[in-house]
Amino acid sequence: MATTLTEIPVRFDGGGAGAGELTWGQMAIWRASQRNNRTMNFASSMPPPEGASSVAAVAAMLRFMVSRHPALRTRLRFADGPSGDRHPQQVIAGSGEVPLYIADIGDGDDPAAAAADLCSRYAFTWFDYENEFAVRMAVIRQSGTPVRLVVCYNHVMVDGGGVEAMYHDLRHLDRITGEATAPAEGLNPLELARRQDSPDGRRQSERAIQHWRAQLGRLSAWRLEEPAPGHEARFAELMAYSPALELGMRAVAARTGASSTSVLLAAYSAAVTRVFGRDPSVAQVTVSNRFRPGLAGVVSPIAQHGICVVDAADVTFDEIVARAHEAMVRGCLHAYYDPVACDGLLDETAARRGQPLDVSWCINDLRGRAGPADGDVPTEAEVRRALPHTRLYWNRRMPVADATLFLFVDSRPHPADLRAPAEGLPAVYMRVWADTQHFALDQVEALVREMEAVVAAATFDA
Repeated sequence: MATTLTEIPVRFDGGGAGAGELTWGQMAIWRASQRNNRTMNFASSMPPPEGASSVAAVAAMLRFMVSRHPALRTRLRFADGPSGDRHPQQVIAGSGEVPLYIADIGDGDDPAAAAADLCSRYAFTWFDYENEFAVRMAVIRQSGTPVRLVVCYNHVMVDGGGVEAMYHDLRHLDRITGEATAPAEGLNPLELARRQDSPDGRRQSERAIQHWRAQLGRLSAWRLEEPAPGHEARFAELMAYSPALELGMRAVAARTGASSTSVLLAAYSAAVTRVFGRDPSVAQVTVSNRFRPGLAGVVSPIAQHGICVVDAADVTFDEIVARAHEAMVRGCLHAYYDPVACDGLLDETAARRGQPLDVSWCINDLRGRAGPADGDVPTEAEVRRALPHTRLYWNRRMPVADATLFLFVDSRPHPADLRAPAEGLPAVYMRVWADTQHFALDQVEALVREMEAVVAAATFDA
C-alpha cells in the first residue's frame, strides 16, 4: 500500500499554563511505563466524527481540543531526584502548535488497513516527553476525502475516562465558527496536583496506604513456581467469549444485590483459590475515581488500583460474593493515593517478609456496570443453553506487560480480537494477559473456565 504522509501545523491557545509536580495518576502511569519499558500509549481509529468531512474541519476539531484541555498541551521536564534519578514534572503550554498528519492512500487501498497500520505505529512509538505534546492525530484520506481518523494519546497525560470527557466536550464546538459555546469544565492537572499535595490530600493518601498495609498483612506466604524456560515474548493473551458468564453474573447479582463487578471479583477469587491454591486471593482492581467530588470531567489520569483481598475457601459462593462486595467497596474508597508511597509500602513489606510479594494480579472491568443487575433476570435454562457457546483461544504475545496476571473484562470484543464470535448474544469478552514464566497456558485456561463454572453453578443452586 503506497501512502503519502504530510502534515499541517495546527495553532492552539489556551489557559492554565505553568509548571509543577505530576498528579498521582500521572506519576502512577509514568512509573509503570518506565518499570515495564512500555509506551502505554492510547491509540485508536474511527470513522471521521460528524461534522469532520474535510481536513479543515478535523484541524478545527484538533485546535478546539488542544486549546480547551491543558493535558493535551503538556510536556515533561526532568529534575534531579533525591536518589539521583530523573524526577518528572509537568509543563503546560499556553500556546503553540501541534501537527495534524494526513495519510493519502490510493483509490483501491483499504482505509481500515491503512488506519490499523498507523494506529499500531503510534501505539508503539514513544512520545518525546520533553518536546512532543500529548496527542497525535492523523486523517486517512482517499480521493481527497477523509475516510478514517487515527488518534493517539500519551497515557501519562490522558486516561480512558479523560478521552470520554474530551469527546463529550466536543458538543460545545461550534462547527461553523470553531469557537466554544460553553466554558471548559474540569480541574487543570496542575490544580489537581496542588490539591493532592494539600493537607487534605495527604491525609487521603495516608488513609489509603494504611488500608493497603492492612490488606497486605492478610496475605499468606505465596511463592510463584520456578520460572519456565525463557520465551522472548513471555506474556501471552488468552481471549475468552462467554455468554454463560454474562448471564450467570446478572442472575447472581440480582439474587444477592451485589454489583456485577463484585460477582466478577467473587468468581475470580474462587477460581484463584481452586486453580492456583492461593487463599486469600488478591486482585488490584482498576478504579476510575471519577465518582469523587470535582473529578468527573478531569482530562488527566485519575484511575488507580484498589487492592481487594478475599477469603474464598470452604464457604458458599454467595458468601464469597458478600466478601468480594465488601472488599470492592473498601478497595474503591482507598484507590486514591500517592503511588510513590504505595510502592514504598510494597518494597517495605517484601523486605520484611524476605521475599517479593507478588500482588500484580489485576482486574479491569470495562463493562461500566457499578450497581446490581437490572432488567430481566436470566433463568437457569438460559445459562445452560449458553454454556456450549463459550470460546477460548490464544491471541497475541508480548515481551512485557503490566502485571503477572491481568484480566480485562468487557461487554464487546477488543479491536485486536479478530476471531471474536459474531453470535449476537450478550456475553463477557475477556482478555487475560499472563506471564508464561510463572503460569502454564492450561492453568490460565482453567482459571477462566472455573470462573464460568462457579458462576453457572451458583445460578443453578443458590
